[in-house]
Parts: sequence; structure tokens; C-alpha cells
Amino acid sequence: MKIVSWNVNSIKARREHVEKYLADSGVNILMVQELKGEEFPADAFKALGWETAAVSQKTYNGVAVFSKEPIEVILNHLPGDETDEQARYIEFETHGLRLINIYLPNGNPIDTEKFPYKLGWMERLYERLKHLREENIPFAIGGDFNVIPEDKDCYDPKAWTEDALAQPQSRAAFRKLINLGLYEAFRALNNASGQYTFWDYQAGRWQKDEGIRIDHFLLSPEIADKLINCTIDKNPRALDKPSDHTPIMIEIES
Repeated sequence: MKIVSWNVNSIKARREHVEKYLADSGVNILMVQELKGEEFPADAFKALGWETAAVSQKTYNGVAVFSKEPIEVILNHLPGDETDEQARYIEFETHGLRLINIYLPNGNPIDTEKFPYKLGWMERLYERLKHLREENIPFAIGGDFNVIPEDKDCYDPKAWTEDALAQPQSRAAFRKLINLGLYEAFRALNNASGQYTFWDYQAGRWQKDEGIRIDHFLLSPEIADKLINCTIDKNPRALDKPSDHTPIMIEIES
């Protein structure tokens, strides 16, 4: 079973890339983030044999999932703040699995309301995952977490000291999620530095391999026991007019 997370940075702009990836990668479930628009081409993907579910909003954010099997949406928003209208969360079941796809807030600039919103969102996420753990519901959560967990997950830590992605509070909130007894899939199998999922469009970051690792999978113990591999596929980042993110895949026993 192959499950992939990919921030596509606009489904409209990257639709052909997504279609090619679905056709060529052998993926069973694809979770994408940053749809950037209310319109989602569900019918077009249905014609290609894919079931889909999406949570979207005008211009910004948005998450969606693709599966060859039916999708049951459990939640289309993160509990804890009914006034929050940002489309960043979808929890669902497919292929007999409980999965969560997130687009966690960026939080920049840190001297604005955006950073407290990020931390508050992470606390709400903690409460939801804690509930699932207490209910003994196995799950995997993947997406763009907008957190650089450690200095080795960044090409130049000094360049990110004032950024929300690398703030001590952000990293502590990320560790708090893991401390629920979850496993960070990539680091469970690969402890090397210089492994990135995002390269900025500016300053030749991709060409110089100056990236950061901010796209992650966290697994409950039951799912972690079935983990075979977790890999970063850099090929889509090299395409013409790519997303600034690239897919991260987990492979688990069916």
C-alpha cells in the first residue's frame, strides 16, 4: 500500500502533474495540499478512475484526497474552533485505514497574529490526535506541516532563525504530537541530513539543493508496525512549472 502526501501549490496550475503522478507512481492514496481555489475537478479525476474528496476555499489553502476505493469523510475541519473557516484539514477512511491530510498554517511573520494562530492550530491538532489515541483508533497523518523539525532538516539553519517554521515553539509543538506515541515515518528509517521536500523558487534553491524538510507523515504504533519504507520523490520538483514541494511516500503492508 502506497500513500503519498504532496503540496501541489494550486491544483489548477498543477493538474497535469497530478494526473501524471497518479498514472505513473503506483500510488494507492494521494493526499494533496494548497489547492488554492474553490473549484476542484472531481469529475475529471473520476473519469480517470479516482475517487476524490476535497475541502476548499476561495484563493487560499485547501486539501484533497484521491483513492481507487470509496472515501468516507469523517471530518472536514479541525475541531476546537468553529469560527475557523480555513480549509486545512480532512480526516477520512479508505482502503480500511483512518487517514488525516493537513495543511498546517505557515505562521509568518512571527510578530503578527499568524504565529499564535499556527500554535493554536497545532494545539487543536494535538487534542484531536490525543482523542484518536485514547479511542485506540489507528491512523496516519500526513501533509505540509510547515515545521522544520531539526537543524539538519534545513540547508542553512541560520537563515531560518526568525522564521515560524523553525521557531522553538513550533518545534516543541511538533514534538508534542510525536510524544503521543507516534512515529515520524521518514526519521524512523532515515537519519541523514540534507533530505528535503521543499525548495523555494527564488535564488536557485532547487538547482543548488538548498531546501527544507517540512512535509511529514506521523503514524500511530499500529500503522508504524506495518511501515516498509518512507521516501521523498524529487522527480516532480524537476518538472516544468513545478510545485515548490515534492511528494513524500510511505509504503505499508496491506
